[in-house]
Amino acid sequence: MSSGGVLGVVGGLVCLLAVIVLVWGLSGYNRLVRQRNQVQGSWAQIDVQLKRRHDLIPNLVETVRGYAAHERGTLDAVVAARGNAVMAATQGPGAGGRAAAENMLTQTLGRLFAVAEAYPDLKANHNFAALQAELANTEDKIAYARQFYNSAVQTFNTSVQTLPINVIAGLGGFRAMDFFQADGGERGPVQVRF
Repeated sequence: MSSGGVLGVVGGLVCLLAVIVLVWGLSGYNRLVRQRNQVQGSWAQIDVQLKRRHDLIPNLVETVRGYAAHERGTLDAVVAARGNAVMAATQGPGAGGRAAAENMLTQTLGRLFAVAEAYPDLKANHNFAALQAELANTEDKIAYARQFYNSAVQTFNTSVQTLPINVIAGLGGFRAMDFFQADGGERGPVQVRF
């Protein structure tokens, strides 16, 4: 075989290898894009459920206020925590600061329901019971949405951090994302009493 023939075979192999690397790189990049979009979509579901919870809270506070007006400190704490959670929501997507604000809101809602236990007329009120049931339903949906989001983040982070896709992730600007974590007091089932 002549040197021109050997160079042609080597050149063909180099071209074939370059095409394989290019296809692999594009495939890896597209997979990262799909996973990032899954994380963003699951974050949007959390956002929808948290907004729903934020919308229920003023009605709940007003119902409690009618029966337990002298519990002003607890009511003000719930309103302030809701305001902080809504403000955290307007600062853009991201689990870090948002999770802390939502966890604080959950804690103050727990105190509100503890206060409600001391008022039998309030517990018997149809509006209060309906709002409490709706809030419990929303909390279940939030927990499911968090689970789905965290699963999507785990899949994405694993891709971003493992070889050889991490090379593509670094070149494409993909970075690991934060999980949406419950604080220590929120882990486990939420105790909502009827």
